[in-house]
Amino acid sequence: MIELWDMNICLDMPSVYRRFRVARSRLALRYTASAILPLVLAGCSHWRHAQKPDLVYVVAKQTYLRDRVAAVSTRVALVSNGETLQVVQRGRRFLQVKTGRGEEGWIEDHLVIDQAAYDRFLALRSEHREDPVVATALLRDDLYLHLKPGRESARFYLLPENEKLQLLRRASTPKPVTPQSILVTSPAAKKKAAPGKAGAPPAVPMEDWWLVRDSKGQVGWLLARMMDVDVPDEIAGYGEGQKIVGAYILTRVRDAQSDLPDRMVPEYVTVFNAYQEGLPYDFNQLRVFTWNAKKHRYETAFRERNFEGYFPVTVGQSRIGAGPALPEFSIGVAVTQAGSQKVVKLDYGMDGVIVKQITPLSPGETLVHPLPEEKRLHPAAAKKKTRTG
Repeated sequence: MIELWDMNICLDMPSVYRRFRVARSRLALRYTASAILPLVLAGCSHWRHAQKPDLVYVVAKQTYLRDRVAAVSTRVALVSNGETLQVVQRGRRFLQVKTGRGEEGWIEDHLVIDQAAYDRFLALRSEHREDPVVATALLRDDLYLHLKPGRESARFYLLPENEKLQLLRRASTPKPVTPQSILVTSPAAKKKAAPGKAGAPPAVPMEDWWLVRDSKGQVGWLLARMMDVDVPDEIAGYGEGQKIVGAYILTRVRDAQSDLPDRMVPEYVTVFNAYQEGLPYDFNQLRVFTWNAKKHRYETAFRERNFEGYFPVTVGQSRIGAGPALPEFSIGVAVTQAGSQKVVKLDYGMDGVIVKQITPLSPGETLVHPLPEEKRLHPAAAKKKTRTG
């Protein structure tokens, strides 16, 4: 009996082995799943936490976060211009945000800009990082940098009063029309409204904007009338009814009676323009001021008028043969040739108090002379006239 049972066991060994192998595989699968599942869940949790946070940036000079959106609420935290906030929850006109200090509260959505607008400001800064500086200026009051020229464009950085600015590029935009501007008509506008000019399109009021770079390297557009071009005091009174829009040191001469510590007085090349916004050119007059060491005063050594000039004005030195290095400067001017208009560079050299144009115009090129103010149409008005005519 015993021998028969042993024999049956031996005969059934393959099936027993298969059952054992299946059971072992199922057990291994359970252990593997129980080991992998926490890892998968941990990975999903890590991916969820690694998502890019929803950030906004404070536009207001200073404002408070509130504990709730209600007529009566409590101030939670003070935030300032440029500060980064993380969005916790978005409402209809309010955002629940968290500061870098861990404070949470609600803020109105028009007091912040989103990540896309912030990235555009960074791109503007990168794009104009190497732009040449055409002039410097001082800001008259606190003012925002805009993404584009125009009052309706996005704004972000708030610059303080008396901030030193580097001017990079000028642009003109139509001035926004307000109810006051419609009701109030200046005497000059009434005088221009002659009976024979009833069908002429009215000149569109324009305003100038400057692309600027501040002391922190931040770049944006500012309203031109809110800043003063940095002009040396000693020549600021030589405007003769025009605005000095750029002044550049050409060289220095010695005057033993000068009040300067090193007795070396600077001599300047300056560019002027009319007190009018929206002009299609940057300046229309050039003057070189040299120092008379005997009379201890500035004098005009060279003057060029009635042309359409463009920034930048570059200053340098040149040497002819073994002679001393002499000051040079160059400007861009508008010329016409074969009926087309373009901008060319003119170079000037200075030897003592003598200034001469080094590079003459090419054959067939003539300077473009600015139109008188009463005959000049702003770009927007000219476009309108072309479209209606």
